[in-house]
Amino acid sequence: MTDAKILGQAFDALLQPEKFRDYGPNGLQVEGERDIQLLVSGVTASRALIEAAIAAKADAIVVHHGLFWRGQDGRVTGWMRERLRLLLAHGMHLFAYHLPLDAHPELGNNAQLARVLGLQADGRFGEQELGFVGAGAQAWSDPQALAKHVAAQLGRSVTCVGGGDRPVRRVAWCTGGAQSYFEVAIAQGVDAFITGEISEPQAHLARETGVAFLACGHHATERYGAPALAAHVAQNLGLQHLFIEIDNPA
Repeated sequence: MTDAKILGQAFDALLQPEKFRDYGPNGLQVEGERDIQLLVSGVTASRALIEAAIAAKADAIVVHHGLFWRGQDGRVTGWMRERLRLLLAHGMHLFAYHLPLDAHPELGNNAQLARVLGLQADGRFGEQELGFVGAGAQAWSDPQALAKHVAAQLGRSVTCVGGGDRPVRRVAWCTGGAQSYFEVAIAQGVDAFITGEISEPQAHLARETGVAFLACGHHATERYGAPALAAHVAQNLGLQHLFIEIDNPA
């Protein structure tokens, strides 16, 4: 059993959030009142996750997508009021780590996605070096073969655009909504880029450059970092840990 200050210090020591320019606050977002014995991890601080954590009798939650983001309205009404009401009524602490959790070289979303897909990173790229680049144990015969492999590992369909029928030896990846990283990834000399989402311009770039673009789901590519982080910290602090999956087709 521990308190929120000690848990937050353990998270911060690993993720070093002070080094990142982010879109919202990292660390303790909602202070509860419980001593912490059971830590729940999840992708997003949705009402469904909070309710599931309450049902599990959790004392704290750690997520990748927290409650507060730059440019929000700021009023505590509607869905925001309900999420906060549930957390406060049950005395649960909420921690959130966004870009620091993407970037961590071992426990982060990109590192954990690489583990799931069998990729070995040998470089970083992009703003704040959030993107990873590397290769698999062996080349894929073409982008569709890579897409089939990714779909099988993530358990969902994958949108694959461009790349023709050339072998895929070098891959760049950045989880979530990192479609804007595509041009920087192309400059790394890769054959394919893996991320969560695709926007209209990337389809044209993929066809014109011959570098395949794989959109594999924002949630699907970012469901591994939070539980890896929570399990690691929970073990070090002698806490129980439970990952709760809330399905999301995005």
